[in-house]
Amino acid sequence: MSGFYKYAQAEPNFVAVVDPDGTEYAAGDLLARANQYVHLLRSLGLEPGDSVAAILPNGVLPIEVYLAALQAGWYYVPINYRLSPPEIAYILQDCGAKAIVSHERYAEVIAAAANAADLPPGSRLAHGSIDGFQDAELALASQPDTLPENRLAGAAMHYTSGTTGRPKGVKRSLHDADPDIMAELFTGFFTLFGIPHREDQVHLCTSPNYHTAVTTFAGNALHSGHRVVFMDKWDPAEALAQIERHSVTHTHMVPTQFHRMLLLPEDVKSQYDVSSMRWAIHAAAPCPIDVKQKMLDWWGPVIWEYYGATEGGGTTATPADWLKYPGTVGSPWPISELKITDDDRLPVGPDVPGTIWMKMGGQDFEYKGDKSKTDETHDAEGFFTVGDVGYLNADGFLFLCDRKSDMIIAGGVNIYPAEIEGEILAHPGVGDVAVFGIPDDDMGEQIKAVIEPVAGQAPNDELAASIMAHLDGRLARFKWPRSIDFIDQLPREPTGKLLKRQLRDPYWEGQDRAI
Repeated sequence: MSGFYKYAQAEPNFVAVVDPDGTEYAAGDLLARANQYVHLLRSLGLEPGDSVAAILPNGVLPIEVYLAALQAGWYYVPINYRLSPPEIAYILQDCGAKAIVSHERYAEVIAAAANAADLPPGSRLAHGSIDGFQDAELALASQPDTLPENRLAGAAMHYTSGTTGRPKGVKRSLHDADPDIMAELFTGFFTLFGIPHREDQVHLCTSPNYHTAVTTFAGNALHSGHRVVFMDKWDPAEALAQIERHSVTHTHMVPTQFHRMLLLPEDVKSQYDVSSMRWAIHAAAPCPIDVKQKMLDWWGPVIWEYYGATEGGGTTATPADWLKYPGTVGSPWPISELKITDDDRLPVGPDVPGTIWMKMGGQDFEYKGDKSKTDETHDAEGFFTVGDVGYLNADGFLFLCDRKSDMIIAGGVNIYPAEIEGEILAHPGVGDVAVFGIPDDDMGEQIKAVIEPVAGQAPNDELAASIMAHLDGRLARFKWPRSIDFIDQLPREPTGKLLKRQLRDPYWEGQDRAI
């Protein structure tokens, strides 16, 4: 396999991308657009090592910019369209964006952000109408669609949401490599899951394109000669419909998306044929055992898991691995190493929770513009940590506990909310849940649960009592919530990532957390 750029020239009529509205894009046309972007952005002054930012809806548009950057030696920086103008302006300035490509759907927020970042008008491109931006389609039409000269490999640079402070760009070194060689190397990613090249593979993209996993999975699917089908936004029934419509063979989801599909009425779930699915890969948060078992019961042994981060990875758990060790996120990739340490960075033994450290061969990164954070999260052996807590069993399989920032310390005891959330989520009246620590004068912290009931379930004292009774025999009593609040809808990103700080921070205003 030779990567997207080569096979797009060899098989220009292959349908590579399907937009959310059903429009199909051939590989040759997609490469032509990427080439036009390279010529256009070079004419605007972009040079190797520069950054091009994108705030675009799911579909072919971000793929065009991604493919352009990765053959012109630029950093491709996708930005979360849900951020405020000052937050977007910060990223634009921090990454040193020499150009921004956006869509009129986000006109109000991106126009304000571009002004705040003082981006030159000529470097602003819009699909549709945005005040102060030039028409991207008109500008592209004036450019040749031939393969550019002096091609160099670029890279994606994603900004981590972080738990404190401003987000940081995860920046990897550019090595003046041939983009065709790098594209071919990208095709090796799917070997971690046993997914073959070509063979009529179809990837379903269910989450916004600004997330690392979307760039990784959709991008590598393209390089592997797979068709990529995009959803505009997450909808559990529509995901099932897309799987049936396009005979999807692999996808990437998060546990919340599994849970939302499981909550669909049986008559809705039974409408769709999902037998084409062979690799339903999930990550990003600990998956409750009950949720994963139900997905295995429904879809069969096709639920794969991995552990990794924007910074790198990682582990893989096959369906057989998980059935043997329920709850595991897998064993290390062939190119990765893991270790677990205590607070003094000393190794701990099997089954002892501690900080997870990873090292991935051939991959280096820095937090752009923040040497102190880069140094703080690396050790002398080349391992890095993102602050997750977990343990390795005697057979070397990793189990996640939680993020260190989410850990509750009550009376000196470490309590992991993810474990409690998983048990509460198994209650039939619970649609979603967030567990976190709030101040307690005696214990330091106490456990609070905020629960979104399933549709039609009244949020009342009877439900709260039923949930507590449900925990009896499932969790030690010191892990039970001291209080339960109900909410219409928990704050989550479109990917399902829980915005727990929005719930927790008001309780800690003016106080120091235990961690």
